[in-house]
Amino acid sequence: MMYDERMVTPMRQELTRHGVEELRTAADVDAKLKEQKGTALVVVNSVCGCAARNARPAIAFAMQHTAKPDHTYTVFAGQDADATRQARGYFAGYAPSSPQIGMFKDGKVVFMLERWQIEGRTAQEIAVDLVGAFDTHCAAGPTV
Repeated sequence: MMYDERMVTPMRQELTRHGVEELRTAADVDAKLKEQKGTALVVVNSVCGCAARNARPAIAFAMQHTAKPDHTYTVFAGQDADATRQARGYFAGYAPSSPQIGMFKDGKVVFMLERWQIEGRTAQEIAVDLVGAFDTHCAAGPTV
């Protein structure tokens, strides 16, 4: 199902204003993930309530942490279908869900939050999981 872009734009901006790059086509996904080096977080965004109430705010909290992925990307389920399908193809061993948050290191999935791990939890609880993954797999940024 495709949603009206006017409705979806603010949901996209909840991530892009925190530096998360949108991947709108399958080619965009492959260009970023096919030969990916370092760490990358990929968020499958959605119009569902648990994305709005839990997943997107958790990303915003987690992105304030010192250690972060080298790259952060998002695809939008129900809107950018080809990009979403292509991104999920990189989530080897995980069933598609919306929302879904996966982290890669040198092209391999090293962390995954599926809908069942997002739904019913607070954004802060999810952010703690993300920050833990960042601390485990990502280098800390410059110290001030």
